[in-house]
Amino acid sequence: MSMNDPLGDMLTRIRNGVRARKTVIRAPYSKLHEAVCNVLAEEGFIRGSKIEDVGNNKKELVIELKYDSGESVIRELKRISTPGRRIYAKIKDLKPFHNGLGISVLSTPQGVMPDYKARSANVGGEVLCQVF
Repeated sequence: MSMNDPLGDMLTRIRNGVRARKTVIRAPYSKLHEAVCNVLAEEGFIRGSKIEDVGNNKKELVIELKYDSGESVIRELKRISTPGRRIYAKIKDLKPFHNGLGISVLSTPQGVMPDYKARSANVGGEVLCQVF
């Protein structure tokens, strides 16, 4: 079966894993998935991710979820830009998410980065998701 929104699928796997209190989830590998996971790990929303070869020239991304005192660090994970409706933001349109407690993950010409780094680099881009 073909997948129309691979990034949305990965975010849904993370959301479902958090609700099921899983410690590790797996998602198909892509460079964009890896970059988004790196941003989430740098910001402290997940423990980390690693690439695992599953044979047949295919890779999987193994994502370690993070919990604090039995509760998930991720409270809200929302896909913003979808393949059917792309959402782009200029630098002046990038407002802090949940007063700076959450982040918006952007795909910019300088790579995938959180919204506050995009503001400091003075670059806009496609808003992939928001995490709180």
